[in-house]
Amino acid sequence: MKLKGKVAVVTGASAGIGKDIAYQYAKEGAKVLAVARRAERLRELAESAKGLEGEIIPFAADMTDKNQVVAMIDEAIKRFGTIDILVNNAGIMDDFSPAGDAEDDMWDKVIKVNLSAPFYSTKHAVRHFLQNGGGVIINVASIGGLCGSRAGAAYTASKHGLVGLTKNTASMYANKGIRCNAICPGGVETEIFTQDYMQNINKDGMNIAVQGPPVRMGKGHEIASVAVFLASEDASYVNGLCMAVDGGLTAH
Repeated sequence: MKLKGKVAVVTGASAGIGKDIAYQYAKEGAKVLAVARRAERLRELAESAKGLEGEIIPFAADMTDKNQVVAMIDEAIKRFGTIDILVNNAGIMDDFSPAGDAEDDMWDKVIKVNLSAPFYSTKHAVRHFLQNGGGVIINVASIGGLCGSRAGAAYTASKHGLVGLTKNTASMYANKGIRCNAICPGGVETEIFTQDYMQNINKDGMNIAVQGPPVRMGKGHEIASVAVFLASEDASYVNGLCMAVDGGLTAH
């Protein structure tokens, strides 16, 4: 049990990577506040975790609302008495548009979900970590945060910002017992590609973005296993890492 007795908050937990992380954390003994907009899916996830060493508690929240982001941290502390691990996983895709073609509303929403929400949750969690003697933050970024043309301008900027937030947090709080790392997945089989902006993609932008070696799509559990490692004591000396987990997509 790598996470026995730990309390974790996992956002974007109703599907895909977040769902797999929440489940694996509970399997490793953690008490997990699973956060997403779709309450029914969260209840199904909590039900599926019954019988595991840990537990999953559903909490419905919208990551575009700063107050709801703060409320999820408060809820974890209220319910469990503390928080040890924060996983900022919730994210949305853009439509592959470069800056000249990107719509303002798409830019605003992508930045809110992918960058502003992790900032506000980190800000609130860090305050508790400082009182509690430490904690772990894991940001699910993307290879889009390491490369310039894996998505459109909005998504790329948001994930580069998240990588920067990860490194800044790691360095600023390294002597306070707080670790912050990022997982940067490549193509993973999730619902992110079914979101609204993906229904009318910028084809010129996508054609540039998809160039690379013929790497298979990853599975959510393959990302979750990395998230378990980074949250555990096995990674006690790992801080400020932005790890590409992409099957070699960025190696070419």
